[in-house]
Amino acid sequence: MTHKTSELPVAATTLNLAERVTGALVGAAVGDALGGPVEGWTPEQIAERHGGRVTGVVGPWYGDDWRTARPIAPYHKGDGHVTDDTLMTHALVRVYETVRDHLDAYSVADHLVPDLMSRPRWIPELEAEALPLQRIFLAEKWIVTRLHYGHADPREAGSGNVVNCGAAMYMAPVGLVNAAHPEAAYAEALDVAGAHQSSYGREAAGVLAAAVAAACTPGATPVSVVEAALALAKDGTRSAIESVCEVASRHTDFESALVPLRAAVAPFDTVGPHYREPSLGARRPSRLHSIEELPVALGMLLVGGGDYRHTVLGSVNYGRDCDSIATMSGALAGALHGEQAIPAGWVKTVADASRLDLHAPARALTEVAREIFVRDTARRRAHEAAFAALAGDER
Repeated sequence: MTHKTSELPVAATTLNLAERVTGALVGAAVGDALGGPVEGWTPEQIAERHGGRVTGVVGPWYGDDWRTARPIAPYHKGDGHVTDDTLMTHALVRVYETVRDHLDAYSVADHLVPDLMSRPRWIPELEAEALPLQRIFLAEKWIVTRLHYGHADPREAGSGNVVNCGAAMYMAPVGLVNAAHPEAAYAEALDVAGAHQSSYGREAAGVLAAAVAAACTPGATPVSVVEAALALAKDGTRSAIESVCEVASRHTDFESALVPLRAAVAPFDTVGPHYREPSLGARRPSRLHSIEELPVALGMLLVGGGDYRHTVLGSVNYGRDCDSIATMSGALAGALHGEQAIPAGWVKTVADASRLDLHAPARALTEVAREIFVRDTARRRAHEAAFAALAGDER
């Protein structure tokens, strides 16, 4: 991939693990909250509704009528409220807190499902305490249906679900636990996501985790993050990232990139031109297609040069599934540059409005990641010793 603006990104930042984990998780939550109120609309509709591009936290699309405007989704999106992307991300962090080691599909069955269906938590969009299960989308409710009620093999439970970004949107913690090791992040995320998604939805989860891990590498840049993603991505996911990022390389301002990025990803996106009216072939397994959100998030990371504000606002104003796009791009930009790159006013507004401690999950995951690294080191040394003994027997 050629990227003409590779000299333009914010200078690589020297950050420790805690700073990168905090940047990624806080950055994801803020991106989610900014994108939520304009999700599902086009860039043109967003600009018309808000009198121009969104530049920060905005209110609900339907104003005070948010409770009744869409009876199927009576959620208070806007005013700094996070959505199910952040709820699921924090739930996965809690699974890591419990297991305190690498996760797999069985971890989803044993820990994530009970968390979703039996432990009430504050749900910002409902403005009430409720089970997370009562807020998450149908593609996430599938996890509970298949694992709790259907007793499916966790490794195969994702098969049959609609193929979407549902697993990728909360997979950043896997990348952070495997910080600076994209290959390990990719493999672990594929295992975890097997309980939730199949096909290119599962693939996207692996590649997003790998990209987050790559963003944690000292000296990482937007270009190196995309290169790490392309080194691991398969089939339509790889082709879509390649196509979108090639187009992104020609832009340094998201305004000019909005339409070209959509055109680049359109051939790989099964949802179709009208986000709220999916095509008949939408969300079916395929080796030729890709979810839209991941390639666009990586493209906006390039367009923004890794700058958090520019990257996330580009993702938000892209429209369509922009809360998930901004969640992903926010995690990547946050991992690259830490919380210092995120506007402090946005962080405070989102934390206060959502009534969430955005830093507690980061502290917890940092501690767990350090513990896992110690275990990984011991396991690797044990394997090295065993293999050395085996190799010695051949001499």
